[in-house]
Amino acid sequence: MESSVRLKELGEFLKARRAELSPRTVGLPESGGARRVPGLRRDEVALMAGLSSRWYARLEQGRAPLSASVLASLVKVLHLDGAQRDRLFELAGEDIINVCRRPAQRVQPHVRQMLDDLRYTPAFVLGRYMDVLALNPLAAALITDFSQVPVKRRNFLRVLFTDPAMRTLYPAWESVAHACVTQLRTEGAKCPGDARLVELVGELSMVDPQFRQWWGAPLVTPVQVGTKTLRHPLVGELVLSWDSFTCTADVEQRIVIWTAEAGTPSHDSLRLLSTWIAQPSEAPSNAA
Repeated sequence: MESSVRLKELGEFLKARRAELSPRTVGLPESGGARRVPGLRRDEVALMAGLSSRWYARLEQGRAPLSASVLASLVKVLHLDGAQRDRLFELAGEDIINVCRRPAQRVQPHVRQMLDDLRYTPAFVLGRYMDVLALNPLAAALITDFSQVPVKRRNFLRVLFTDPAMRTLYPAWESVAHACVTQLRTEGAKCPGDARLVELVGELSMVDPQFRQWWGAPLVTPVQVGTKTLRHPLVGELVLSWDSFTCTADVEQRIVIWTAEAGTPSHDSLRLLSTWIAQPSEAPSNAA
């Protein structure tokens, strides 16, 4: 079968299967109004598969090849049975490109030591797709203790969208979350077929409608420096400046540091929180 013909058939196959599904079937909320197309919309499938709407449209038009990881994602998103899965892979044929594979990320020992030495400064290391690779005790006390989260789920964006406490910690939660989605989209563009990205985007698309909205919106330049306001259950409101620095050993790792201006209440609160970390018996309870 000629490649162009096969890709066109593959596009028709995707459209037909998409038309057979309903939002309820795949776990999306029903809008309540009449839908202009039967089944799922292109943008809904694209979101759950971790693809841009434009790229998915090219797939259905028979104008783009598929990677193995995207194929696997579409099998899951479109609820394909065994025969349908086999047909999808048959149509993809020789056009399957290699999966975007990257080595596991590890934080260098001297970077971990630097984090621990920053006693009064919250600091952490973000890897690809905002995975939390390391953080110091003050950052754990300020945000959440990622050491208590299973390694494969230590992702800042996942916690931001799935932990209700984050919406209390960040008074401007929507602004913070939107900025993080923008950062994820920028990083994801480097390797759109990465199975890790597909899994994360698919998960968050299912649990939060705002994530779906922001993921499909026009891409803007991510913010690399700024200030954040936090409302901590123990020390109250803090206004912190933040910046990030690229690790020399791995340019896909960023060291994020939060600081407070000397002499401000936020600066004093960080010192107080650091003291309670060193002497837990002196810290008040969250309820207090």
